[in-house]
Amino acid sequence: MGHGHSHGSGGDHAGGRHRWRLAVSFGLIATFFGVELVAGLLSGSLALLSDAGHMAADVVTLGAALVATRIATRPDRSGRRSYGSYRAEIFASLLAVLVMLGVAAYVIIEAIGRIGAAAEVQTGPMLIVGVIGLVINLAALLLLRDGAGESLNVKGAYLEVMADTAGSVGVIVAGILIMVTGSTAWDTWIAVAIGIFVAVRAIMLGRQVFAVLGQHVPEGMNADDVAGDLAAIDGVGDVHDLHLWTLTSGMNVATAHLVTADAADPHSVLDQARAVLKERHGVAHATLQVEPSDHRGCDEVGW
Repeated sequence: MGHGHSHGSGGDHAGGRHRWRLAVSFGLIATFFGVELVAGLLSGSLALLSDAGHMAADVVTLGAALVATRIATRPDRSGRRSYGSYRAEIFASLLAVLVMLGVAAYVIIEAIGRIGAAAEVQTGPMLIVGVIGLVINLAALLLLRDGAGESLNVKGAYLEVMADTAGSVGVIVAGILIMVTGSTAWDTWIAVAIGIFVAVRAIMLGRQVFAVLGQHVPEGMNADDVAGDLAAIDGVGDVHDLHLWTLTSGMNVATAHLVTADAADPHSVLDQARAVLKERHGVAHATLQVEPSDHRGCDEVGW
């Protein structure tokens, strides 16, 4: 008995549910990016220009996240994507990591080049644009916050906007310090601090992205615990070839071989195993092979 196990991409998943949040945030950020870029060029503020760079990264990241959610929800008609296109969202998250690291490197390099050099910075535009940017970024953060806990794709966008929010705060602080002290060095050092903050957040997100791409056991799940729960099912004598991984955010997958006693009911074992995986470990999709105790052949596989 068998049936096709190819998965379309039209199912309910975290990225698709929060797509509207990405769309509204994209509109807000893209609109403000042009304003901040012009203000940064006119004022001569590196902190403001660095924040505009973050805004540009936001536009790219949010745009990629939107495209990825569209691809992920599109049914596969080629027959070649047996898991659909859900993982497009993970690649969008990887793009967010690369963009954030690139912006951080650019800002830090530019700031180092300004150390010791005289620079004229107009604090008026800095403060005005910084405050407006802060309001817009806070609005985008509120929109993306709920989705960030469910979708790695949305989390990438959320962290990018969070970095931009820090940038807006930095712009405001730099403008105030320059007005109070008269020293434009604050503009440079705060830009460096923003760059470091962005780099750290990017590395943290990158670790999560590579854990998914590397098909690691999902975060918060213990393979030994899962194997133990499956082995404790009535009629199961042994569990082997257990694999656990994340397809995309909110979609954990498992495969396992369950060795049963001769008198065991394979249908009951399957039902219980699926219930254990779903209810105790959050694995909604599992491919399970039930084997009688005298079955041989799996030990011939070397990996």
